[in-house]
Amino acid sequence: MQIPDCTKTQPSTTPDAKLAQLALDGDEHAFETLVHRYGTTLFNFICRFLGDYDQASDILQQVFLQLYVSLAGLHTDRPLKAWLFQVARNRCLDELRRRHAIHFSELEAAADDDELSPLTAIPDSLPLPEEVAERHDLQVCLQRAVQELPTKFRSVVLLRYASQLSYAEIGQVLQMPEATAKTYFQRAKPLLRAALSAELQIETTQQSA
Repeated sequence: MQIPDCTKTQPSTTPDAKLAQLALDGDEHAFETLVHRYGTTLFNFICRFLGDYDQASDILQQVFLQLYVSLAGLHTDRPLKAWLFQVARNRCLDELRRRHAIHFSELEAAADDDELSPLTAIPDSLPLPEEVAERHDLQVCLQRAVQELPTKFRSVVLLRYASQLSYAEIGQVLQMPEATAKTYFQRAKPLLRAALSAELQIETTQQSA
C-alpha cells in the first residue's frame, strides 16, 4: 500500500471518528484522508527508529493495513494518532527483534540509575543535541546517537523530535504516565550529549591531523 495521491479526500478538518465511520461505510476517500493525515509523521518516526528507508516504507504499509482491518473494533470516538504510533512502534520493535534476536525483556527492562551514571555526569552547560548538530553539521551523528539509545528512550525522543507529539500523546502511545515520558526525555539528553561530544572530538582530531 502506498500513500495515495488523491484530490478527492475528505476535508482536513474532518474528525478522525467521522472519517473512520465513513471508511467503514465504504468511503475509500475517507480512509485515504487518514493516510494523508498521518502518513508523513508516521513514516518519519519509523524511518528514524529503524534507520532504514525501505524497511520504514514496508512497516508504514503494515500500519495502515492494520488500521484498515481494525477499524470496526477501534474506539473511533478518539483521535487515531496515539493508536497509530503505538502500532508503528510495536512493528519497529518486532523488526528489531527479528534483526538482532533481542529478547523482549532487554527491550522493555526498566531503567537503572547505574546504567545512566557515567553519562549523567556530563555538565548540563553543554549545548543541547540539536544545537550541536546544527552548528557542526552533525545531523548524521545525531541520528546515530538516537539509534544507540535504550529502546524506551529512543521511542520518546523520536516521538517528541521527529513526530512532534506532546508528552501527553507520547504517554498514550507508550502507555505510560505523562511524567514518565518527560523523565525519559530528560534522561536521554545526557546520552545524546555524550555521543555528540565524542563525535565532535573525533572530527576535531581529524581536522587537525
